Amino acid sequence: MTPSSTPSNAESSLKAPAMEDPSVYLDDPNRKLLEIDTETRQGPALFRWLTLGMEYLIGAILVALIVAVSSNVVGRSLFNHSLPWVDELARMLFIWLVFIGAAAAFARYEHIAVDALVRRLPLRLAHMLYCLQHLIITGLMLVMIFGGYQVLARSSGRSAIMGVPLSLVSLSLVLCVIFIAAVSLWRVWMSVRVIVQPHGPSANAQGE
Repeated sequence: MTPSSTPSNAESSLKAPAMEDPSVYLDDPNRKLLEIDTETRQGPALFRWLTLGMEYLIGAILVALIVAVSSNVVGRSLFNHSLPWVDELARMLFIWLVFIGAAAAFARYEHIAVDALVRRLPLRLAHMLYCLQHLIITGLMLVMIFGGYQVLARSSGRSAIMGVPLSLVSLSLVLCVIFIAAVSLWRVWMSVRVIVQPHGPSANAQGE
């Protein structure tokens, strides 16, 4: 081995291993047609605007939640005094944050899913599974809409400190499941189109 070749071998051995592109595991080409993306204008305009609005609302609720909780922490630590209504407000904001976040994540396909099988299937078979999946989701959401309506009808009281109607808190659940059901029905329709015409305009747009 010549002395000149030693430094190059040492440099090559010190190089970090090439990082694999995470989109290989995150992006599913079979479901491109079913995604809602506000940046590329993928999906119906109504769903895109609602998703974008929910994301801004999530940010606003998160800021309000941090400010409310932090104010009580500072008040207890420095002034030995806390605002009694802050804890109640934080609970309500957190409930809205959970359900709005669930709806926005569903629109963007960001819920945890095991898609190792469906990613390897042909286009038509993959959309058969997507169709079945979203039919099940729609059925579950309809059950939750019925239950949420009953909760709203019976929520006649108000919160103990702030006097906020309890139905306003339950409304977050109903709005969340209505949105998820609507998106699921749209995805069922798109999957049926691909199943019927796997090489039609919708499938070609998906391949692009």
